Amino acid sequence: MIIGASVLEDVARAFLQGLPPGTVYALVALGFVLTYKTSGVFNLAFGAQAYVSAVMFFKTRVEWEWPVLPALVLSVFVMAPLIGVVLELLVFRHLRNSSAISKLVVTIGLAVALPSLAEIFMGFETQSGRTPEGVLDQGASVFYDPFGIYAFSRNELVAMGVAVVAMVGLGALFRFSALGLQMRAVVESARMTELAGIAADRVSASAWALSSLFAGVAGVLIAPRFNTLSAADFFHLGVVAIAAAVVGGLTSLPKAMGAGIGLGVLIAEINTFLPRFAESRAWLRPIQDNLTPAIPFLVLFGVMVFVPAIRRSRDASDPLGGVDPPPMSIGSVVRTRQQVLVRAAVTAVLTVVVLGVVLGRADQSWMYLVTQAVVLATIFLSITLITGIAGQISLCQGAFAATGAFTVYQLVERYDLSALPAAFIGAGIAAALGALLSMPVRRLGGIWTAIATLAFAYFFDSVVLNLPFVGGGETSLLTGTSVPRPLVGPFDLADDQAFLVFCVLVLAVVSVVVVNLRSGTLGRTLLALQGSELGSQSIGISPARSRMLAFAVSAAIAGFGGGLLAMQQEDVNYASNFSPFVALVWMVIVVSIGCRSVGGALQAAGAFVLFEPVILKGALFGWLFRDPERIPDFFPISGKWVLVLFGLGTIMYARHPEGMAEYGAHRKAAKAERRRRAAEDRATAVAVDVEVAR
Repeated sequence: MIIGASVLEDVARAFLQGLPPGTVYALVALGFVLTYKTSGVFNLAFGAQAYVSAVMFFKTRVEWEWPVLPALVLSVFVMAPLIGVVLELLVFRHLRNSSAISKLVVTIGLAVALPSLAEIFMGFETQSGRTPEGVLDQGASVFYDPFGIYAFSRNELVAMGVAVVAMVGLGALFRFSALGLQMRAVVESARMTELAGIAADRVSASAWALSSLFAGVAGVLIAPRFNTLSAADFFHLGVVAIAAAVVGGLTSLPKAMGAGIGLGVLIAEINTFLPRFAESRAWLRPIQDNLTPAIPFLVLFGVMVFVPAIRRSRDASDPLGGVDPPPMSIGSVVRTRQQVLVRAAVTAVLTVVVLGVVLGRADQSWMYLVTQAVVLATIFLSITLITGIAGQISLCQGAFAATGAFTVYQLVERYDLSALPAAFIGAGIAAALGALLSMPVRRLGGIWTAIATLAFAYFFDSVVLNLPFVGGGETSLLTGTSVPRPLVGPFDLADDQAFLVFCVLVLAVVSVVVVNLRSGTLGRTLLALQGSELGSQSIGISPARSRMLAFAVSAAIAGFGGGLLAMQQEDVNYASNFSPFVALVWMVIVVSIGCRSVGGALQAAGAFVLFEPVILKGALFGWLFRDPERIPDFFPISGKWVLVLFGLGTIMYARHPEGMAEYGAHRKAAKAERRRRAAEDRATAVAVDVEVAR
């Protein structure tokens, strides 16, 4: 009986211990559900909005030393709703009839852009080792123990109370108020609600103000749980909370809250009892180390894959959408075979010229940047394949690239294998991983594939990376990984110039492969699947096999590129090169510039690497003036503008999925065609006048 009582007490203590983190998950999950119910948008920028309010509260309370009440009013009740109204007015109002996946891409871009934009205008830098203040005085140091087995802090009690009040209040809003019903009706059909005399735009703006207000509340309440204040922490927390929101089907507030609290309690119970079992069972120790961070992502992945309602869900459509003008066609330039050959020849000549200039005149730092751009262009071609050709939004390309990089490190370090064959092996392992991942997600549709791949990316980051045979354990992660460059025949790739030439050749080969895949059987099959999956199946196309092949080839390209990047830097550098947030930035830049063409991937890589040193640091002016001392004084500009500009560039993607590069070429070609036709018309008119005069 004593043992039983002790176990029950531990269960109860773990339950209470899991309530505060579970409440945090529940708050964010309620925010996801609220935004989805009132706008039809799965808002991955919710964490970014919460972070902006947390930063403003920190600035006003700590740096400006405002009292709590005015700081809370400004950061939560003024700025947060204002952000929501601005986003609805400038962005989402114009995307009302866009697909759910287009809206998701825009929210990813906002998740990248908003934190940097706020930090620029507020003059804020990431705080580390300093716990943000809560809304109550001594909120983190005063505790209450109502049950005698676990003490809650003031901050935790406030967060739990707000979560309960928020769920009840939001439930009442949707169930009993006219505004709640109008919000849900606008999501279903804005035009139909307008026929009933309801101002759909005003209701939509109110919905975004409410969801953004909730993000502000969540941000201020959650911030004291961290000993840092950074956008990455808030985004990671948002990904964890997605599991609870998905359990609720993105529509049920009670289920989302219950799932969030249950997630926190489950983790606490496992952390309490698993170490006890692992003491006498050695085989449980690796599981003990990796199970806790894996739980949210396993829950998220399992719910999406095994719950039929999730698999069958598809984008909702407006019943009156047919009264709107037809959507703009994808801006693409139709080129003849001769034009394609001329374009390829010009590209080859320019590449040779630029390569010659770099090899002959660039110093070590510029050589490094150009080489990095070439290697990243190879990785970005994997996004061209999976997103531009296959039509799937994959948010785990960084994990595939890291797989290739760590494979090179492990094979070189442990088995003394040359880095080049190790890179090919890494590409094969990444391809197998991509094929394996495609099997459970192949039946998902709409936004669910993107969410599943995001869950896998964070599972890789939290669990797989820590395995000794992947990341190499603490040694590689904390002290760096040495990846020597190989010797290829008579060419020693340790020489920077030789390695750059080698990377250019690899990029050329991979580009040809992607072009051939796009114009070959696989590309046409994937295009048919995007048009009509049922129709494609009727003519013998297997969607599962085609998408598995697309995932595998895309992962192989990313894996080989990751190996090249590790060789180029002679180190893996996982955090700065392959982390999930970095992979999001990759996707944002590629889809903004152009994910449907090889040229778009090349331009995206150049912009990602060279935009900051060339434009923001003023090197372009130094070259133009032929004197670095004549660079204007307002340089250098913060590198955060790279994230802001390209993050906001995803808004363009929703209206022009072909990207800015191809859309610009299309407009240029259309303008030239109009000039040609105008010239022909003038010539015809002159000929008619001459004929009449005769």
